[in-house]
Amino acid sequence: MNNQYALIDLSYIDLAIGLLLMILTAGFSRLKDLGMGRDLVLSSIRTFIQLIAVGFLLKFIFNSNNPYFIALVIVIMLGVSIITVTGRIDKRTKELPYIVGLSMFAGTGLSVFILTQLLLNISPWYEPYYLIPIAGMILGNSLTGATLAVERIDSEIKSRSAEIEAYLALGATSGQAGSSCIKSALKASMIPTINSMMVVGIVSLPGMMTGQILSGTSPLTAVKYQIIIMYMIALSVGVTSLILTNLRFKRYFTPYHQLREDAL
Repeated sequence: MNNQYALIDLSYIDLAIGLLLMILTAGFSRLKDLGMGRDLVLSSIRTFIQLIAVGFLLKFIFNSNNPYFIALVIVIMLGVSIITVTGRIDKRTKELPYIVGLSMFAGTGLSVFILTQLLLNISPWYEPYYLIPIAGMILGNSLTGATLAVERIDSEIKSRSAEIEAYLALGATSGQAGSSCIKSALKASMIPTINSMMVVGIVSLPGMMTGQILSGTSPLTAVKYQIIIMYMIALSVGVTSLILTNLRFKRYFTPYHQLREDAL
């Protein structure tokens, strides 16, 4: 830590000025009849309220250093992620929340465990200053990957149903007949993560690295943290999408490798 610098605190007046500028932006949208003014105002107000509330909550949790509170926060974050993913899917089947939850728990849990326990060796394991931000970053990216994976596997099977039926008629298994659908879904889920990794540090400076630098951390230390975070995000998205895609794929076929018309 470089103690030469101290992070400049923002007052609530500064935040109010920022909110006012967003309202002015919404006014511009209304002036140009873009139809985005209301959404801009509502999203700006929600951002303000939600983040202030989270700030007070996290301050309480960090000060208490209670493992049960910290575990509860992680569970709530996972639950909100599951609701968000399922809410974005048109074909909401009864098993979808369960397979989304299982997949995200496996992918995120593996990445968080490797990073916090094997690489950083944080002690105790529930140290909130590390665990909550890391879990939040990885979960947020896994959420996007999970959504894209389900949307793509659904659309691929529906659009290629005739092709799949032809393969099955020739004696192929469901896995063989739908392998291209699974590959397409996995590629789609990984594209945002790969794109971010391709331009990180050149086009964009990630929030975690920027925050560390602003707080006085050595840029090289911040960079090393960001590199390993990006790797763990990619691992989480990959594992989450792989499990979720295969579980979602199975609902379209009977145990006898027949395409279920009702599922389409």
